[in-house]
Amino acid sequence: MTQLSGVELRMAADPTQLSIVRAVAADIAMRQDFDLDSIEDLKLAVDETCSTLITLAAQDAVLSCHFAVDDRGAVHVAAKISAKSAAGPDEASFGWRVLTALVDSVQTRVEESEGFLVHINLVKSTAGAVDA
Repeated sequence: MTQLSGVELRMAADPTQLSIVRAVAADIAMRQDFDLDSIEDLKLAVDETCSTLITLAAQDAVLSCHFAVDDRGAVHVAAKISAKSAAGPDEASFGWRVLTALVDSVQTRVEESEGFLVHINLVKSTAGAVDA
């Protein structure tokens, strides 16, 4: 994905911060005229993404979450965190299955450079734009 301009949040890897990320996701989806179900889907997907990353976080890690909108109106979310190990998200977990059901695409990767950096990227289109 070409990096699109957008909004980036950086916060302590703390579950108490999740309401802020959900609120930003909802606001961006509303501005793209997502229907109510799609807005809720994006909020839940962002919550699950960030919660997953927080469980992998190294001590005192900062969670970064970048939101951007492409020319078709799809919302791209790129979240990352410094992790305590090279283990990425558990893609066999119930939470991961829910996450993949809520959005159009999910990608994850782990970078190794001065520790580990875990990335999760999502794309959510408006309900009308999704190819079934």
